[in-house]
Amino acid sequence: MTTERAVVVFSGGQDSTTCLFWAKERFKEVVAVTFDYNQKHSLEIDCAKDICKKYNVEHHILDLSLLNQLAPNALTRDDIQVDKDAPIEGTPNTFVDGRNMIFLTYAAVIAKQKGINNIVTGVSQSDFSGYPDCRDVFIKSLNVTLNLAMGYEFNIHTPLMWIDKAETWKLADDLGVLEVIENETLTCYNGIKGTGCKECPACELRNKGFLNFMALKRNLY
Repeated sequence: MTTERAVVVFSGGQDSTTCLFWAKERFKEVVAVTFDYNQKHSLEIDCAKDICKKYNVEHHILDLSLLNQLAPNALTRDDIQVDKDAPIEGTPNTFVDGRNMIFLTYAAVIAKQKGINNIVTGVSQSDFSGYPDCRDVFIKSLNVTLNLAMGYEFNIHTPLMWIDKAETWKLADDLGVLEVIENETLTCYNGIKGTGCKECPACELRNKGFLNFMALKRNLY
């Protein structure tokens, strides 16, 4: 086991890419793991590939197509449209049941096989969009469960847990990768790289955060 390496759960989106560079600054070696669950927009996997290749990160893509079969939703089915507004009760139809639990479990298996005990994920309770598997209590619970299940000491890092999108943009700026996040990532539910469609909930959250960050930056400097 080593504390000098980390596995990053990596989608190619804003949050996970920010976390990738956060990890690269803190660990001597970073391994990125991307999951292919037949999501609507395979371009996000291409973004993940391109970023890892460009910035010299070891990259693994795992086939989780079974998740697509088990959890039909707006991110996996062309005939299900993304809800524009978050529901008053329940979760948005972009929530994939079990996704973060499964992703982190597979990331942990890879980490243990490589003798790595650090796992990094970009979940945030501040901007969790109604997803229960982005909450701090879930991450802490799963961390304990993985340790018990594998008889191994994992440490799940969540750099974005308590910050909003404006602060996430600031973190990217502090890391010197603002333009990478702005131009090379894919967050849009409609599969448009960079600034996206500007209409879906993911784009609205991302772009509102960027505008708030820029306003904050002007006030600071």
